[in-house]
Amino acid sequence: MVFSTHHALTEEPRLVPYPAMLDVPHELVEHVSWLIYTRRRELRSRWRKLGCFKQALLVLAHLRKNETLAQAGAGFGVSEATAWRYVKETVEVLAAWAPGLREALVGLGEGDFVIVDGTLVPTDRIKADEPYYSHKHRKHGMNVQVVAAPDGTPLWFSRALPGRTHDLTAARAHGIVQACLTREILVLADRAYRGAGATIRTPYYNHHELPEHYQQYNRDHARLRAPGERAFAQLKSWRVLRRARCSTNRISRLIAAVHTLMIQSPATCENSG
Repeated sequence: MVFSTHHALTEEPRLVPYPAMLDVPHELVEHVSWLIYTRRRELRSRWRKLGCFKQALLVLAHLRKNETLAQAGAGFGVSEATAWRYVKETVEVLAAWAPGLREALVGLGEGDFVIVDGTLVPTDRIKADEPYYSHKHRKHGMNVQVVAAPDGTPLWFSRALPGRTHDLTAARAHGIVQACLTREILVLADRAYRGAGATIRTPYYNHHELPEHYQQYNRDHARLRAPGERAFAQLKSWRVLRRARCSTNRISRLIAAVHTLMIQSPATCENSG
């Protein structure tokens, strides 16, 4: 018998399922499964291979661990196409529950302050995709803005814009500047938002050459703004947003879906690595 080495090397590897643990609470899986159940009832959906609980588990495993859909599907005994449909459906259901900007600012007003910052969600893009290339981060991705409470709790995440977008341009486009001005909410932001005016406060430039009281202002500003980094750390504890492999058109919905999960289970994000 002749054994073809070329065939053995070029043949696609088979996926083998294995037992694994998912670092989310059981209550979160149940909550997502109930949302899926409600959605299926609304659609009068026919029988499916996976029940609501297992569909929720598959989606959470994909979002939390950033496994490919082929890997996630193999682990649950469904095809890649079926896994994609399950993920798409569940992400849409979750994203619908994410708060809007106005809703996030309810209860805040004069005398309160929030932290505004931007981050890049890296994507798999090619060098030709110039609008998605961030010169600041030196990689392709999508610009995402956050409005966070003083303790770093994320109140609202924006939709994703191409990575080349400047943070101040993004903040204006999303209506953050005007919304906070209307409610007279003080905004602490970094130097990228310099020139925004309204109620936005940024550090002074040339801090080493400034009088002491200006330097002290910069130190106080940095101390109060620092917890805002926690919001993005919590967002990217869901590894699907550490390097998104999906279409850029879907990243905004992914972020909204993950925010809903963060609201339902904040401890999950706090305890993640």
